[in-house]
Amino acid sequence: MEFHHVGLRAWEKQPKEDFVADSKCWVTDPRDHPNRIEWLRYEPDSQVPDVVKNTPHVAFKVDKLEPHLEGEEVVIEPFQVGEFARVAFIVKNGLVYEFMEFKPGYAWFDG
Repeated sequence: MEFHHVGLRAWEKQPKEDFVADSKCWVTDPRDHPNRIEWLRYEPDSQVPDVVKNTPHVAFKVDKLEPHLEGEEVVIEPFQVGEFARVAFIVKNGLVYEFMEFKPGYAWFDG
């Protein structure tokens, strides 16, 4: 597993946001931030659990999602983000973790 970013909630529109339809959330590319921050701004009807919306998360790039989810408190089941990754969220020891399985050759929304 490889560190990818820290996710923080944003309340205002951010520059260069991308929309994640499944979570109804606008996100920024953490590669554009010097501290690898991903800003997340949720639509009012987003079904993302409050624990994920209101708690910073740490994201890791992994080869396969499933081994990191087994036996854990999965709060968002695996879902597709654009064409570039499948992601899932867990809560462990009070912390929110995101695991990201990237499609080969892709890095973010731009492929």
